[in-house]
Amino acid sequence: MAVKTLWTIDHACGHTTEADLADRSADRRAGYARWLSARDCMDCWRASRGEDAESKAEWLAKKRTAEQAEADKWSEQYRMPPLEGTDRAIAWGARCRHRLVSAAYTALVLEGTTSEAEWEAIEDAARPLTRAGWWIDQRDADPADLPELLDAATESDRPNENPHF
Repeated sequence: MAVKTLWTIDHACGHTTEADLADRSADRRAGYARWLSARDCMDCWRASRGEDAESKAEWLAKKRTAEQAEADKWSEQYRMPPLEGTDRAIAWGARCRHRLVSAAYTALVLEGTTSEAEWEAIEDAARPLTRAGWWIDQRDADPADLPELLDAATESDRPNENPHF
């Protein structure tokens, strides 16, 4: 006997739907049906997202504005040069650089064994990296890996006063 593909789902919102689970392997259908039953139906989910989307967008805009102000203040305080890239990339890259370098200081100096003098060398290595995309690419990196990441950065991530054409 074949495992059924059409499942009746009693959703958490109280609605009941039919779900075609033929695209899932037979041994995963029951578990997925159980997972679906713990969630609102698609109509209720969409309705809740529609009402909430504006407030989420507003909250996110305020959060980004605050993060950007903090990153700009930090960049000025620690003499970090402006980043290069599109306007959107520059703003995002500045926030990523601020988060990564601040977290690296905590991991390496405050919680680790890196001295202040060694940290200054790390900061000096970070300054020439002005390509916003490089900082965005590192946004999920382990902060303790910052020195190795800085060593791995290529010349295209650093400006050159005498570019070769």
